[in-house]
Amino acid sequence: MSRGAAGRLEALWGRDGAGARALTPFSWLYAAAMGVRNAAYDLGVLSAHPLGAPTVSVGNLSVGGTGKTPVSAWIAARLQALGLRPAVLLRGYGDDEPLVHRRLTPDAIVVADPDRIAGAAKALRRGARAFVLDDAFQYRRAARDLDLVLVSAERGHLVRQLPAGPLREGRSALARADLLLVTRKTASRTLAEDTARRWAEYAPGIPTVLLTLAPSALVPAVAASAESPRSLAALDGKRVVAVSAIGDHVAFESQLSRHGAVVESQAFPDHHAYSEEEVLAVARRAEGADLVVCTLKDAVKLDGRWPAQAPALWYLSQAVGIERGASELDARLRALVPTAPT
Repeated sequence: MSRGAAGRLEALWGRDGAGARALTPFSWLYAAAMGVRNAAYDLGVLSAHPLGAPTVSVGNLSVGGTGKTPVSAWIAARLQALGLRPAVLLRGYGDDEPLVHRRLTPDAIVVADPDRIAGAAKALRRGARAFVLDDAFQYRRAARDLDLVLVSAERGHLVRQLPAGPLREGRSALARADLLLVTRKTASRTLAEDTARRWAEYAPGIPTVLLTLAPSALVPAVAASAESPRSLAALDGKRVVAVSAIGDHVAFESQLSRHGAVVESQAFPDHHAYSEEEVLAVARRAEGADLVVCTLKDAVKLDGRWPAQAPALWYLSQAVGIERGASELDARLRALVPTAPT
């Protein structure tokens, strides 16, 4: 399913529920097809291919909005700190994710290829010694040593499968995971704990890690900008045009609001490819605003295209923090490295 199609479906899910109910018979067919495919792997009819180096999959059960990209980058950085040069393997949908990973982990090898097996071979030839599969829980052709599954506290406890809801698989698929990672951007710690408890019911015994994705600074979105990063205090009391094409624009805008910004939303579907007309329209709308702020995923697409005469464009950098389960996650990563330093 394309990201554009997913965006159109999300509009149906968010209405009065009639659209989701109308699509329910199709979700039964989708669930049956996924069940047959998973059974083929579980029974050995289909087999997973080792990639030739320690492999960590970072994925989820739902469509978008869980923070896979920053978490994948964080995992890659941790593997590098443990002495393994990481490669981030992506499906290759669009141009934004490879560019984001190159900014977040400049020393990692980034390969975008729908065939992760072929992508891994390319990365090995370039010196990769570990793999991070970004968005690969459902990509069972690639064997993995550690399966991390993310769920979002903001999205809560999801029920319906595609196309009637955002779930790519039934909740019982969580039993394949090694660790459950609950992410939160604006949700409370209490809600995150409740989300973890409810999801863990489908995979008893799987350890849970609680992660925060918290804004850390305003960074110039245009690489050639002479501006220096600003603290989040620069948002307080300011009229901010928030530009985003991500899975959960509400969480992004809420982060800005929590730091005192008066937010004017300019949200597009996840992974949207901005046309020149749209870039100019956003820039015109930003006239008179105190700040124009986007996400890093949008910054890499707008860099080089943002009008020079428009107000400066910034992106809201995100830092990954661990609230619970740090030792468990670190132990699992260290176990992938035979000579990991202490």
